[in-house]
Amino acid sequence: MISDTKIIEIFCNLDDFMKEFDTVLTQNSISDTSLPKKRHRKSKMSKSEVMTIMVIFHLKSYRNLKHFYLFYVCKHMEDFFPETVSYNRFVELQKQVIRPLAVYLKLRGLGKCSGISFIDSTAIKVCHYKREKQHQVFKGIAEKSYGTLGWFYGFKLHLVCNDKGQIVDFLITKANVDDRYPLKNKNFHDKIFGKIYGDKGYLGKDLFDRLFVDGIHLVTKLRKNMKKKALDFMDTVYLRKRAIIESVNDVLKNTCQIEHSRHRSFDNFIGNLIAGLTAYSFLDTKPSIKIQRFLPNLSVA
Repeated sequence: MISDTKIIEIFCNLDDFMKEFDTVLTQNSISDTSLPKKRHRKSKMSKSEVMTIMVIFHLKSYRNLKHFYLFYVCKHMEDFFPETVSYNRFVELQKQVIRPLAVYLKLRGLGKCSGISFIDSTAIKVCHYKREKQHQVFKGIAEKSYGTLGWFYGFKLHLVCNDKGQIVDFLITKANVDDRYPLKNKNFHDKIFGKIYGDKGYLGKDLFDRLFVDGIHLVTKLRKNMKKKALDFMDTVYLRKRAIIESVNDVLKNTCQIEHSRHRSFDNFIGNLIAGLTAYSFLDTKPSIKIQRFLPNLSVA
């Protein structure tokens, strides 16, 4: 259950960011005097309020945003949101705050690399794979692929987290994209240093050499038909603790609800995903690991 203090904390963080965001946007915008001026009528609800509702929805037990907004926000959260709008208007306002919410997540919602990172990808299903040809919302956008749990239709969410369970970076791709593809993009791993642990899907000599040049040591398990190599003791320990990122994926899907099959547009899908990842950053407790290094006693009697 999310507390009132937490709701105020989320709103204050988002509102402070939006003041800076609007200031920077105004200072760096280029206006075209040849175009007719458009009238921008101020909405009853601020962008900060809309973003806050989107985030706290993912921290509640509700599964339907419309039901959450109409029967919880409008009726039981009047002290927090005194000037609510209709649900149709709220959906329109949602589309306007996707970009600033994504910028907030990138700048303030992500954790920092500690030198020990874990990488994995998880399937984001948008419908049952047998209904892909009848599904029109993501036609030409989503793809079908085969994963550890079988066939699925949708996208892949690539995540990098640290040992505290904080998301360091993320990338959304089509379902049929190779897991190693994001690591080949330097923009994806520019925040990462030290060692990064992944599963066997990240095996690749070229990828290992490319990351090693950038100061990243990729550590994975070997397949059965591969020649055994000696691993450092701590690398063996961290490989066994790689399940932390599986726990992060589980929290994102079952607590923050980043996956469902009720999307009516691609904007709605992206907004739901960004809001879910932002909600995860506000969680007080995240999956984490604590490993104490035991150093040999070098004292001489």
